[in-house]
Amino acid sequence: MTERGILVGVETQRNQNNFFDSMKELKSLTETAQGEVVETLVQKRQQFDAKSIIGSGKIVELKNLIAQYEADVVIFNQELTPRQGQYLAEELGIKVIDRIQLILDIFAMRAKSREGKLQVELAQLNYLLPRLTGLGTSLSRLGAGIGTRGPGETKLESDRRHIRDKITQIKRDLKKVSLQRQEARKKRQTSQIFQIGLIGYTNAGKSTILNLLTASETYEENQLFATLDPLTKRWRFPQGFEVTVTDTVGFIQDLPTQLIEAFQSTLEESRNMDLLLHVVDASSPQRLQQEETVLDLLHNLELANIPRLTVYNKGDKVDPAQFVPSLFPNCFISAKSSGGRKTLTQEVKKRMLEILEPYELEVAAKDGQLLSRLKTETLIILEEFQETTQSYHVKGFAKKTSPFVREDEELDLE
Repeated sequence: MTERGILVGVETQRNQNNFFDSMKELKSLTETAQGEVVETLVQKRQQFDAKSIIGSGKIVELKNLIAQYEADVVIFNQELTPRQGQYLAEELGIKVIDRIQLILDIFAMRAKSREGKLQVELAQLNYLLPRLTGLGTSLSRLGAGIGTRGPGETKLESDRRHIRDKITQIKRDLKKVSLQRQEARKKRQTSQIFQIGLIGYTNAGKSTILNLLTASETYEENQLFATLDPLTKRWRFPQGFEVTVTDTVGFIQDLPTQLIEAFQSTLEESRNMDLLLHVVDASSPQRLQQEETVLDLLHNLELANIPRLTVYNKGDKVDPAQFVPSLFPNCFISAKSSGGRKTLTQEVKKRMLEILEPYELEVAAKDGQLLSRLKTETLIILEEFQETTQSYHVKGFAKKTSPFVREDEELDLE
């Protein structure tokens, strides 16, 4: 059953620049969580009310709106302290959640892998632990729905010690999974595979681009956080060069600290990339703000030094003559168009040539195995057969760690 929700936001001097964009995003988040927004209540104040975020007059107004629209949940755009959440729930008599709890709830819906589910549960439990006081009486009336997915009522009703024990166990399980992921990364690194990571604001079209490049069938939908679990696919260039492309969860304004802490293994995937494709929704009215959010998070997550190519996607919804890019280097495409793949492939190749190291080799015609390795592990730009020497003259680019770019006269190609 779809829950009827009322959104509440307070505009102050600190958030006035992106307040209305943030409220629009909150509406999209609510709809992604399968809720129906029936009304929005906003207030302009010097600062948030310490007791309830909004003033006492607005609480009365909110109560009337709840009765008028028969609302099931009130969703605040600002993070609520444990005391504020408890006070508002008691005053309003219905479920009250904040933006962070809403995002965590969506992540709980989206998580498919064991690791993803563990990460979401850890984030939710860390968020709810300080809010357990006073929840016992209200939990019985929460039932199912927005803000209650994930750990479930039985865990929330347990005492603090049980919750802390559960958190400790999840961290142990995540550490095991993280070690397995590290082993997989080591194998990719030792095999000289060039790794590309897709990053960007949520709903920018990262999964669509993954499908475009690799012909995979990832979940692709016009929803916030359509992808949660990191997914790696192999992409083969026309010349034979094979790389991996990893899709990750989308970034968002005010990404909950709990999620950044809990999704370390997902972020570790991005730290080991050779190139990041920063996918941007070129048609979004909030494009500049979204770009800034992603760049800030990249800096905070120590990913800013990894080479990047900005991919302005959804070009079919924008007039190219009117579009002015703000990040460089970049390319402008529509992942839905026939020419999108060709354009993106060309631009990625250009960026790769700047990152990789050049090499030049003579390969005997009888050494087909070595030639096959070169085609798979390196980006070949020239392959000429020399009749006089019965060999191939090969020029290409490879990772710095590749044996093909060693300065020694004799290469160890075993």
